[in-house]
Amino acid sequence: MLNPDSPIPLYHQLADLLMTAIDAGDYPPESRIPSEPQLAKTYGIGRPTVRQAIDLLVRRGLLTRRRGSGTYVRPPVPEVDLFSLAGTSSAFQKKGIDVEVRLLDATRRIGVPEASENPFAGGQAFFLSRLSRVDGTPVLLEEIYLHPMLFAGIEEIDLTGRSLSQVVETRFYMRPTGGRQTFRIDRLDDVRARLMGVSKDTPILTAHRYLSFAQADNAVFSILYCNTQRFVFSQQIGGLSHE
Repeated sequence: MLNPDSPIPLYHQLADLLMTAIDAGDYPPESRIPSEPQLAKTYGIGRPTVRQAIDLLVRRGLLTRRRGSGTYVRPPVPEVDLFSLAGTSSAFQKKGIDVEVRLLDATRRIGVPEASENPFAGGQAFFLSRLSRVDGTPVLLEEIYLHPMLFAGIEEIDLTGRSLSQVVETRFYMRPTGGRQTFRIDRLDDVRARLMGVSKDTPILTAHRYLSFAQADNAVFSILYCNTQRFVFSQQIGGLSHE
């Protein structure tokens, strides 16, 4: 039950109780939790307090409101390893998720504008971009820059429907030896927002990925725009793996 003498706000206490019940399976995925009046009566608190608790769990992605129906437990969101060295397509496939990858810009050599976070800033790089969809919904937009000397000739390879990491390994005989990623929340410009199927005001998880090889550090630089409404994008801690 709730403790009104606790320094923890009552709505937090109720949210914790509901989370415990969800974790225990008392409210399985897609099931409806008790209504606000029922919870208020059960715990002897006001409906505004109940509403605060439910709002908190909705923000955390555990519950979802359905107009005219009630509040339901959300199914677990699939998790995709954003830093898989086997490639992002492989990361989806390992979870049994069918993903459609569309090449937006065929690989070409470009001059890279001055930008402090791009290792090719002020120089040349190969560039391509691609969009990944699951069930027709855009989930990942990638803009990829590759070392102009290590990947010479890549512009002649048709990458449509192919794994870039496999091409790098089988055609250029290279595998990543390490890398790093930085994360931020961005809002997209008109073109990127349209590709991702979101409004310009929608916050988007953006990752800057740097991959290093024995031949050169930061030989591949990618900017990844992630739609977190469909998936949780994760990063494994404790070393890099090709698996």
